[in-house]
Amino acid sequence: MNSPEKNYIHKSWQAVAALIAVLAAVSFIPPQSIGGVKLRRANILSDLLVFDDSQATAAEAEPQLFDEEEFHVDISEVAERIVADTLFSEVQTTFLWDLAQVDPTAAPRHVVPDTVRWSAALTPIEEADTVAAPSFRSFCDTLLAARRPVRIAVLGDSFIEGDILTADLRERLQECYGGGGPGFAPMASPLTAFRRTVRTQSKGWTTYNIMQRRTAPEALRANFYVSGWVSHPAAGASTRWEMTDYRRHLEACSSARVLFLSPAASRVEVTLNDTLHREFAIPAAAAVRQIEVRAPRIRSLAFRVVSGTDGFIGYGAIFEGGGVTVDNYSVRSNNGQAMFWTNPSVNAQIDAFAHYDLVILQYGLNIMQSGVRNYRAYSAQIEKMIAYVRECFPRAAVLVLGVSDRSVRTDAGFEPMDAIPFMLDWQRQAARNAGAAFWPTCDAMRAEGGMEAFVQNGWAGKDFTHINYAGGRSVARALCDAVNAETQRIHAAREAAALRHRQEALLDSARRAEIDRQLLPAAVTQPLNAPLE
Repeated sequence: MNSPEKNYIHKSWQAVAALIAVLAAVSFIPPQSIGGVKLRRANILSDLLVFDDSQATAAEAEPQLFDEEEFHVDISEVAERIVADTLFSEVQTTFLWDLAQVDPTAAPRHVVPDTVRWSAALTPIEEADTVAAPSFRSFCDTLLAARRPVRIAVLGDSFIEGDILTADLRERLQECYGGGGPGFAPMASPLTAFRRTVRTQSKGWTTYNIMQRRTAPEALRANFYVSGWVSHPAAGASTRWEMTDYRRHLEACSSARVLFLSPAASRVEVTLNDTLHREFAIPAAAAVRQIEVRAPRIRSLAFRVVSGTDGFIGYGAIFEGGGVTVDNYSVRSNNGQAMFWTNPSVNAQIDAFAHYDLVILQYGLNIMQSGVRNYRAYSAQIEKMIAYVRECFPRAAVLVLGVSDRSVRTDAGFEPMDAIPFMLDWQRQAARNAGAAFWPTCDAMRAEGGMEAFVQNGWAGKDFTHINYAGGRSVARALCDAVNAETQRIHAAREAAALRHRQEALLDSARRAEIDRQLLPAAVTQPLNAPLE
């Protein structure tokens, strides 16, 4: 006898109901990160239930974006080390070769700020009310009135490598406030061929980059400068720098300073414009030395180590011509931590020669990750960087550049990285906490259409991350506009105060005359030789 056929329909409905219950439960699981990959909430009830994941994401602990130990630095120890290593010494640190016979710092400087706007919209520099000194406002005041060269150091990563951005910032500022020369050029580097603003030919040097500092001999490793390069010579090692016309005001300059360490006695030779030669006997000392060359027109300069190579370190040369100097100190793959691997005493000693008025910090691009919003730990490290800069360059104001615009590939094509506004906010907060100025680079780029427009215009690479020289020109002009806006404000305030003073003086004079007319006898107002009636 056949058994009755079983009805499984109700079991199918039970399975469907169970599946719906599981998926509904999954909808309540907040977003997760696995292996650094951000997973979104799987919400099949999105039409019925709306979750605010922003609070949950913001509350997450910051993912491990960098090794915090690499940022370890005790600022008080840095200060003590600088003082201990830079105490007054009888050792000669500057060797002067003066062919100009004039003092380049004596030229009067009274400039009226440029009112030309290069960018479509102004992206202003932000500076919170602070007692920190010097402030960015004091730097702008120096731009307007200093009777000496005004020097700017730009510390950054591959975003400015090869003098990108800084070449055009230098040109615009020199157009507005005077000056010439390409600024700092390293003694030797495998990257010098990429730079177009100065030609560098070197031979006989073994060069080490700070990002691979562990491969350098210990004596060299302990003496890195913020440039990120140290070069050790073989006998006869030489470097020749030649000015170019890639930007205006570069083809010649009037002052050059070669920077080096010579712990053993050495002899070096300097050649000016391939025709004039001079040797210098350098006594042994642990101090940083400079050979300063002054001439009416420096088109090329060569430096050769004749003897005494033990422990010798070549840093590079700074080329300038009064007015404004902008030095590019880019280190590829650096998120700012390499600053703490430099020797603070070397930094301070070179600052004693250069007297920097402004240090610009351009970092963060290597830290950002899609889906990451919390950069609290990195913000704290930025505050450490600012403090370190102030110890090494105590006369300089500090300007933090917010990250540039960047796009990432998605299913819909390239879109702006979602982490950018969060990184900008953390950088801005760090600058405010430290009393430094802040400029949002991303905002300036988006005023010109953002990274997508930069790539379309040929201003940035197809990685949608790095700008080229054309993109650097756009960003530099926007930054120069921001600097000029502040100098214009200071200049206008001065002019208004002077006008008020002149008006008050005129009013006082008129008031005194009226009082004289009212109080003095009429006879007194007659000429002394008037005839008597």
